[in-house]
Amino acid sequence: MLIIDAHLDLSMNALEWNRDLTLPVAAINAREAGLTDKPDRGKAVVSLPALRQGNVGLVVATQIARFVAPGNPLPGWHSPTQAWAQTQGQLAWYQAMEAAGEMVQINNLATLEQHLALWANDAPCENKPIGYILSLEGADSLVTVGHLEQAYARGLRAVGPAHYGPGRYAQGTDAAGGLGASGRALLKEMERLNIILDATHLCDESFWEALDHFHGPVWASHNNCRALVNHNRQYSDDQIRALAARGAVIGVALDAWMLVPGWVRGTSTPQALHCNLEVVVDHIDHICQLTGSALHIGLGTDLDGAFGREQCPYDLETIADLQKIPALLAKRGYSALAIENMLHGNWLRFLKNVWQ
Repeated sequence: MLIIDAHLDLSMNALEWNRDLTLPVAAINAREAGLTDKPDRGKAVVSLPALRQGNVGLVVATQIARFVAPGNPLPGWHSPTQAWAQTQGQLAWYQAMEAAGEMVQINNLATLEQHLALWANDAPCENKPIGYILSLEGADSLVTVGHLEQAYARGLRAVGPAHYGPGRYAQGTDAAGGLGASGRALLKEMERLNIILDATHLCDESFWEALDHFHGPVWASHNNCRALVNHNRQYSDDQIRALAARGAVIGVALDAWMLVPGWVRGTSTPQALHCNLEVVVDHIDHICQLTGSALHIGLGTDLDGAFGREQCPYDLETIADLQKIPALLAKRGYSALAIENMLHGNWLRFLKNVWQ
């Protein structure tokens, strides 16, 4: 079954983690043997060959570069212009992958339909490019709201105004507060350009303000359920209902601390806390039961999003193992049509509505 993954930090892995994503996952991990500069060295699960193996033919791929003001302990860049330059380097990597035939940018209905036709034919997957929709995770790198039009011209089609902590346009995970004038101006320009609002990472105040002020398309590329894991990074039931009312699709993330309660970074293990793909289905099922259908849920795995096998379901060795999920959904009683919608149909319906 074709799978769409609505959140992968591919360019971050290529440039900041220095991973050659054209290689098999095993080769990437072998080259990282003995490295300790990142906590997930040698534990990657994502590469372009692994995506093809798992029939993950279309992804939402990020640009990401945080601005950090003096006193902000989070990692990031010391000026918005530095952050902008980092995102442009990430864009250059995607363009290099396109030139090599490894990837292809999907940015309108025509390119989407063409890519779907390519992946529907019987040619071997290893000969097919991975389609990517460009998304900006955290808007700090937009030096001005005017930079958004430049980014749109280069293919940007979704923006999450915030990431972790305080942001220049919105407040994110573990922060508090609303959008302010700059955030509202950003949303107005996004609406003009028909850019998707990614509500992921918005703190509660910024979330509700964004929904009040933005009248364009909204999705949540990678978010789980607060009712199952109580943290502000997750969505409350009221937020999930509000997103469904706007026609949004929510991508379930596979980061263990978002899947199971009680996770302690650097100490907990997926095995000890029984974090497997069944738990992923628990979050999917919660959203389906809450919204009354399987039409508002998809996958947005965030795999290799600064974590690896040490912090993802223990029965997933590479991203190709997403193909285990359909059987788990069927075991829960979901129909073939519902499973097809959750694996790709809901994202496709959403995109076709936005780009028609």
